[in-house]
Amino acid sequence: MTTADLTTADLILTNARVLTMDPDHPRAEAVALSGDRILAVGSAAEIAALAGPDTRILDAGGRTVLPGFFEGHLHVGLGGADLTHLHIGHLHGAEAVGAAFRGFAGANPDMPLLMAQEAHYGILDKPATRHDLDAMIADRPIAMMSPDLHTVWANTAALEAAGLLHGAEMPHGHEVVMGADGLATGELREFEAFGPVIAFAGEGRINLGIATGEEPDPRPGAAERAADKALLLKGMLHCAAHGVTSLVNMDGNRYTLELLAEMQAEGALPLRVKVPFHFKPHMDLDALERASAMAEDFGDDWISSGFVKMFMDGVIDSRTAYMLRDYPDQPGHRSEPLFAPERFAEIATEIDRRGLQIAVHAIGDGAVRAVIDGYEAARAANGSRDSRHRIEHIELIDPADIPRLGAFGITASLQPPHAPGAMDFPLQPTLSRIGAARLADAFNWRSLAEAGAPIAFSSDWPVADVSVLRGIAAALTRAPFEGARDERLSLAETLHAYTAGGAWAAHRDHVTGTLRPGLAADLVMLGGDIEATEPARIADLGVVLTICGGRVIHDAEAGAGTAAAS
Repeated sequence: MTTADLTTADLILTNARVLTMDPDHPRAEAVALSGDRILAVGSAAEIAALAGPDTRILDAGGRTVLPGFFEGHLHVGLGGADLTHLHIGHLHGAEAVGAAFRGFAGANPDMPLLMAQEAHYGILDKPATRHDLDAMIADRPIAMMSPDLHTVWANTAALEAAGLLHGAEMPHGHEVVMGADGLATGELREFEAFGPVIAFAGEGRINLGIATGEEPDPRPGAAERAADKALLLKGMLHCAAHGVTSLVNMDGNRYTLELLAEMQAEGALPLRVKVPFHFKPHMDLDALERASAMAEDFGDDWISSGFVKMFMDGVIDSRTAYMLRDYPDQPGHRSEPLFAPERFAEIATEIDRRGLQIAVHAIGDGAVRAVIDGYEAARAANGSRDSRHRIEHIELIDPADIPRLGAFGITASLQPPHAPGAMDFPLQPTLSRIGAARLADAFNWRSLAEAGAPIAFSSDWPVADVSVLRGIAAALTRAPFEGARDERLSLAETLHAYTAGGAWAAHRDHVTGTLRPGLAADLVMLGGDIEATEPARIADLGVVLTICGGRVIHDAEAGAGTAAAS
């Protein structure tokens, strides 16, 4: 047994199959908690000796206990809003989608925008237009968002309400698609293009971090802040129900951090949250002063910043991912990086010089290479340090670039639910966009791990379901693409990527991610023994108990939890 001290435990979980993620003590039978810290990890008999008259003892009945899941890439405010929207991922065809919209409209007569989520790119069997949506509902603004959150299709009423019907000037990489009639077709590509639609729906402040990287102006009043905190709380409690105790919110700004700090002061912050400064192509280097200030002002065990998020490209399905070769279904087209490679290298070098971490969305192999080159330039200019710079997604990578991640210590931040066919995303149109000749270079999780890249797994919710158990099942059951090797990791590697790997990738491993005395009392108990469960049935286990900072934030058997955590 290892202990932090000899204090009597407040809570003991015993008769468990404890997977600690601590390589020195990988397994145990019981865990003792004292206050907000882990007191001891060991055998049932050893831990029983730490019980006092007021100790709460929970018999796990042989179920798996793990460190609380570390969600390394999601959008919790957007997710909170998503929970209030219409979901149409299971539907196909204009008739079914229209019926769902009309039913949702009837149930929400006062909603300013009727937003549908999970509208896959082929949902109408043709490129969707405002006229298609007008035929469903014409007298109220409606819109539907693609599963990857990079495209919105809006009806005429929504375009008019957002001031986009006649087009609008957009930054490079963001587009209001125009028709031959001189009016917007209804397709809005990337965040700044559909930002005005989100804004008039009342969710603009939560969307601002990812859309522009700027702060709300004018400063939101008390009622607006309360509404935004409610969305954050809704999203966090949804995460807690899936065993998540820490998350990296991959969008945000100082306003997001301020809201979280208010929730912390109110005793209503259930999870640990890390928030970036979002650097956009229009910004000058001096904007990084804001990133440094955020890092200095927010850095406790619950709320932290200290990193800069960027986008290098878009997504494969809309052909906005930056490729080294032409898209096979659109010869001559490779898309373009959102940052010129030499410009990105300059920015990365300055961020690294400031001692900040960098996380870059890069999906196409051209974007991935540009990011690696930029990180290499920063390392050459500033010297090697424990930077833990990250690349988010890496859906396609040139084989020559795979060993470079391990060589430079670059974290591969990957999402098992994103692989086509693994969970909710269909095989098409993604595989056709990649092309049969490149499928062996797509979603190369094992290849990256074998080459020494640190691996962190996440969901990217609300792009995909936040359920970690579904993500684990997807990671373990994913079928290899035709002509490609099996890129799955083992159960042990997958669990590590959802716990200790995520914490390490976020510079939070000194706080959480493993079950060791002295670290945060963050843990999750599943509904059975995950190691004895068939991979396809893992999602059925469910999460029984989630504890963050020593407080129960989800208890499925009690039917209730608490929002207070600090």
